[in-house]
This record gives sequence, C-alpha cells and structure tokens, in this order.
Amino acid sequence: MKFFADTSDIDEIKDLADYGLLDGVTTNPSIIAKSGREFIPLIKEICEICDGPVSAEVASTDYATMRKEAEVLRKIADNVAIKVPLTPAGLKTCKELSDDGTMVNVTLCFSAGQALLAAKAGAAFISPFVGRLDDISYQGLDLIADILTIYDNYPQYDTEVLVASVRNPMHIIESAKMGAHVMTAPPKVIKQLYNHPLTDKGLAAFVEDWKKTGQSIL
Repeated sequence: MKFFADTSDIDEIKDLADYGLLDGVTTNPSIIAKSGREFIPLIKEICEICDGPVSAEVASTDYATMRKEAEVLRKIADNVAIKVPLTPAGLKTCKELSDDGTMVNVTLCFSAGQALLAAKAGAAFISPFVGRLDDISYQGLDLIADILTIYDNYPQYDTEVLVASVRNPMHIIESAKMGAHVMTAPPKVIKQLYNHPLTDKGLAAFVEDWKKTGQSIL
C-alpha cells in the first residue's frame, strides 16, 4: 500500500519523507485555506520534496474554468495530479486530461457507481471518503471492498483506489487487508501506526535490563 500524506504542512511532509513513509501528498481547498499560504508556490514546494504524485485540486465547478485551472496546475511540476470532483464536469475534465497523459485524482466519491464512472473516464486515482460515510452511519470500508471487487473484474481499468477521509489507523489496516492501492491520511494518523503498549512495555524492560549489565556499546 502506498502512503500519501493529506496535508500541506511542509515540516510534516519532510518528516514523513525522512522515515520512508511518503509516497505522495494530497491537498484540497480546505487544507490550503488552513495553511495560510499561496496555493501555487505551496504546491511547487511540496513537489520539490515529494517525488510521488501531489494532488492539486481545481477550485471551480464548471467545465470550462476547470480546464483552464488544470492547465495552470499541471505546469507546476511533472508529478502534479490534477484533482477534480466526481461531477459530470469533473469527469469530462478527467477524460481529456487523462487522454493527454496527465494524472487525475477524482475526489468526493461516495458510491461504487461513481467509482466505475471515474475508471471509465481514465482516472489515475479514485478517492472514496470512508470517514465521511462512517459519519452518516454507513460503513465506509464496505465501499472500498465494493470498488476493489468491481475493478478486479475489469483489468483494463488502471485506476488505483485511494482511500481518503481516513480517521484512524484501523481505516488504514482494514483497507490494506482488502488490497487498496493507496491511502491518504493526516500525518498524525499515519504516526499512530507506531503505537502499541506492548512495544513500549517491552522496550522499557530491555532498557532496564541493559542498565543492570553495566555495559556500553559505545
């Protein structure tokens, strides 16, 4: 499974990269707004840190303006993935960009039918939002399973399932067990995968036992 960081925080992105935990980065208008920085220079800086796909989302909802925005965004760097919403205008934009060799991340997916449309439009990534589905008492991970089943039936589709709206480590683990290609999560959620009380307990015991030997490796 590839790990994408759902953030625009440069320090967090660099930190994950240092540990080998960064395969890509996703952003959206809300994340950019929280950063307080100018959009295009920020995406450029992220692309210089991360060699993998960096999702930059169009801000408009109509097709004509989406296409113009996409032209600007895809010139930022070769690894920019244009992020478009799962709407008719977004899928039309996706089809044209994909045909031209540009990576497209189709976002705001909430049904298997929508995911099928994105695959037919040539999306590089489909982003189903598991956390937001959980919020309305729908099992978000069930959607991941449905999309993977459909895509597996049609090997001509190259679209990768990018699990989004990840709220906790179990979203990551369960998606990985299903075979999801990618997940994107806030860095704090990714780092929660480190945590286990038995690891902490075992390490504390090892440290104390080593002290008793009176030895030093250095």
